[in-house]
Amino acid sequence: MMLKVFSDGASRGNPGEAGCGFVILNGEGAVLEEGCLYIGHATNNVAEYKAVLEAARRAKLMNPSEINFYLDSELIVKQMKGEYKVKNETLGLIRLELIKTIQGTKFSFNHVPREQNKLADRLANKAIDDKVMA
Repeated sequence: MMLKVFSDGASRGNPGEAGCGFVILNGEGAVLEEGCLYIGHATNNVAEYKAVLEAARRAKLMNPSEINFYLDSELIVKQMKGEYKVKNETLGLIRLELIKTIQGTKFSFNHVPREQNKLADRLANKAIDDKVMA
């Protein structure tokens, strides 16, 4: 089963209160799961990475043959593709955990305009507003 995963992180202030949101769809575009998580005080880039990581963990539980990630963070997409180096140690550790999580599954990382990522953005902000914990 191929999955499409849209994820987004939000930080009010940078760093500031932060949350992440994600939506997992099947190949036909039906929503299989959506979620959000308050992560406390973090930078926007940490929130973006944690959103992808949380989404990847949930998606892996569905035993997919392929996961296509869609983010509006061009930085993270380029870092995951190896086009940019990860200089920040915290981001590097989250990236490593993400790679371990998706290991063994075919995957891709794709940049999308913010307008195409509204649901994940809304969920990331909901996580902050409601302090949604795991």
